Amino acid sequence: MVKQASGARTSGDHESGAYEIPLEMREFADKSVEQARRAFDGFVGAAQRTVAAMEDHGDTVQAGAQDIGRKTIAFAESNVAASFAFAQQLVRATDMTEVMKLQSEFLRSQMEAMQAQARELGASLTQGRRSK
Repeated sequence: MVKQASGARTSGDHESGAYEIPLEMREFADKSVEQARRAFDGFVGAAQRTVAAMEDHGDTVQAGAQDIGRKTIAFAESNVAASFAFAQQLVRATDMTEVMKLQSEFLRSQMEAMQAQARELGASLTQGRRSK
């Protein structure tokens, strides 16, 4: 059995012929994703404080716009959280077959989430127009 310097095995080393992702690479990617998640959490906190400050000045911001703003931030937070969860799963994948399966599942779930979010925003916009 011949190992490469990086610790990855050649395709002939694995019965299925799949290339294995080196543990060191997966650990590095895992740490990078976690750092990005913490940075995003800080960004979301700042965005939420901004929306709260805008809501305190209710005279200048209509209730419908406030609702849309809150929903938009919540959707963005949810979508990015799903992306981080996907990235965490991806960096722990041990071969390309698993990567492709995870990618397919992530795309399907994100398309469903985007459709639901679009319906909810559409309903909020319609309701806002009716109340004028």
